[in-house]
Amino acid sequence: MDYGHSEQPAETVPTAIKILIAGGFGVGKTTMVGAVSETRPLRTEEVLTESGVGIDDLSGVEDKATTTVAMDFGRITISDDLVLYLFGTPGQDRFWFVWDELALGALGAVVLADTRRLADCFPSIDYFEGRGTPFVVAVNCFEGARRYQLDEVQAALNLDPDVPVLLCDARQRQSSKEVLITLLEHAMKVRAARSAAGG
Repeated sequence: MDYGHSEQPAETVPTAIKILIAGGFGVGKTTMVGAVSETRPLRTEEVLTESGVGIDDLSGVEDKATTTVAMDFGRITISDDLVLYLFGTPGQDRFWFVWDELALGALGAVVLADTRRLADCFPSIDYFEGRGTPFVVAVNCFEGARRYQLDEVQAALNLDPDVPVLLCDARQRQSSKEVLITLLEHAMKVRAARSAAGG
């Protein structure tokens, strides 16, 4: 029996893309996820305690009172058919065992850098280079930190010339969003180049 039901147009499900936000301890990963997420971000921060003395390097971030022990998670809708899921990685060596799980299925990564502790982002860069994961380097502009030209940062980090390096303020939504858009564009270029090369 026909009850007059008409077919409803099928709703389109947006494409979900996984992005990692990585970098050294205290570089602003949690701040960036919180600034850009359209939902209240999930955080796994714990208070720094005396048990971390001698393990966690607080030089340059002496005022930091908490640390991410698993991940930060946020979401941002880029368009009706594109949603980014952001996973902030823990910055300390002792929590790196979770990185492989977080990196599964990620389209790309943002490596946050602090020019006062530039060497702290080398492990992140090495990790993504080793996995062939497209990434960009975003220099978080902390107050009082010396400013360098982007080509100087690129040279200091020994990056491939194709890896985008840009300045950002992780506290600002628009600045963080621009970093994510740059990453998406870069990841798509890398993917297209690999397809053309048959890899």
